[in-house]
Amino acid sequence: MSEKAYFAGGCFWGIEHAFRQVPGVIDAISGYMGGHVENPTYEQVCSKTTGHAEAVEVEFDPAKVGFEQLMDTFFSIHKPTELNRQGPDIGSQYRSAIFPADDAQRAAAEARIKAEDASGKWDKPVVTAIEPMAVFYKAEEYHQRYFEKTGRMSCSI
Repeated sequence: MSEKAYFAGGCFWGIEHAFRQVPGVIDAISGYMGGHVENPTYEQVCSKTTGHAEAVEVEFDPAKVGFEQLMDTFFSIHKPTELNRQGPDIGSQYRSAIFPADDAQRAAAEARIKAEDASGKWDKPVVTAIEPMAVFYKAEEYHQRYFEKTGRMSCSI
């Protein structure tokens, strides 16, 4: 039986693509999470008025990849010390956040953030937020598998 995990760390195109490369990941979907507007559009999220983050829903097979390994990927593909930005992308929709799907994921995320902060590998404190599980809204179809569709292989971080 599969499980799901939810991560936000800048532009969802790159986050989605990176998780698709992880063995044991069944699917990764770009979307919006953590805001107060139902069924937000990309334009609404970019207006910085909905409170949503660009997030990715990761469906995975826990017999092949664990939540800890997903966090390894997450912390390797973005800078968790940047508050509300990743590279040139600025705004709360680009925040670093984990939305735990259950208590085990919450405990693992809390421990991992403390470990990342204590590791000495970052030049500033880790600001990755652990936010309450919320409704995940799938982004518009043109955002899904964006790199595959366009041939573009990176966000401008």
